[in-house]
Amino acid sequence: MRTSLRLGLVVMAAMFGGGDLAIAQTAKIKLGYAKCAHCLPMSLIPGMAKGVEVEATGFNSGNDVLTALISKSIDVAQVTYLHYITALDKGFDVVAVSGQINGGSECLSSTKLNLPPDDWTAFKAIVAKGKSDGQLLKVAASRGNAQDIHMRGAFLKQGVDPNKDVQFINIPNPSDHLAALQRGEVDMICSVEPFASQIRLAGAGKHFVLPYDQAAGNLTNLIVTRSDVIASQRAGVQGVVSAVVELDNKLIADKTPWIEVINKLTGLDKNVATEALKNAAPDPAIHRSQTLAIAAMMRDLKYISKDVSAEAEKNMDYSFLEKATGKAKNDLGY
Repeated sequence: MRTSLRLGLVVMAAMFGGGDLAIAQTAKIKLGYAKCAHCLPMSLIPGMAKGVEVEATGFNSGNDVLTALISKSIDVAQVTYLHYITALDKGFDVVAVSGQINGGSECLSSTKLNLPPDDWTAFKAIVAKGKSDGQLLKVAASRGNAQDIHMRGAFLKQGVDPNKDVQFINIPNPSDHLAALQRGEVDMICSVEPFASQIRLAGAGKHFVLPYDQAAGNLTNLIVTRSDVIASQRAGVQGVVSAVVELDNKLIADKTPWIEVINKLTGLDKNVATEALKNAAPDPAIHRSQTLAIAAMMRDLKYISKDVSAEAEKNMDYSFLEKATGKAKNDLGY
């Protein structure tokens, strides 16, 4: 009798177009992203994802997005490679399923420093003088974000210990970076786009360096989820990853939607948005070897407590990217 009932429901669904049945089977994914230039295009995913209903929510920082994922408030998160490593160090269940957009980091100096662009020799002289005078150079970033790690790695490679040679100031919300420089609370800041361009165009700070000369390079954004989400909503995760790949291809061809979404969601001028995109590169690949190098660098910087290289490699799932692109994982960063 139960078999007959099930068969009847299937026949009725077929007769009436399967409306109710299709609705019941539609995957639903809660997606979180941070409010930065290379993150904000994720707000377009709900309108692009096929076969999945996506609810996208913006957060002030990648740290907030990761917290939401771990607490199961969201299912899929746009964070950074650095958040991925930090989460594994803490024993959290995170699985990398796609890249997204890289770049977006810039170190800017206070105009009072008169620091020439890309002049590490001059920078190290200022740092040394601050130490000898007992007034360490005040360097700010949003702790735990990609820009913080990029900066620390670049400093260390130049022989400047970010834990001892300068005074680190944590400013959690990147939208507060401009005011901190204007008020003279910090001497240098490593910010994220579009706020870095906002600082430059407002005359509050000067370009010093793009801090990519370290193990992470310009790697920034990573799409991650949890193993329980993959087990229960694989089709939904696939829908998000496929949409990310499609979105990246569109942004490479035409940056207009990118500029418009930055303007809409931040209120910043389109000139700022246009400038910000000079330091951003869409890239859905998951870069395995660089991720392992990042993990080693973060341990050297005492940002994590143990070696998580094995976990970092194990928790990379290329199957979603392979299906979305039709490519093998060896062509997708493995």
